[in-house]
Amino acid sequence: MKSDEYVRFLTEQFVRYMETPRAERKKVRMEQKAARPPFRNQLFGQIPDAIESYASRITERLHKHKK
Repeated sequence: MKSDEYVRFLTEQFVRYMETPRAERKKVRMEQKAARPPFRNQLFGQIPDAIESYASRITERLHKHKK
């Protein structure tokens, strides 16, 4: 991609961004943020879910034994 094509592309993107209303840009940002997985899953993958599942099974067994 030549530099003039790149400048044209950036200019088009910037103009498109500036032409959209501020409320719509904010709405799109919030939708993208809501669609993102939780931060702990981004950082550690499925390990936190596995630990949580394991811990809940253990606590259920302990509560059943006490009754």
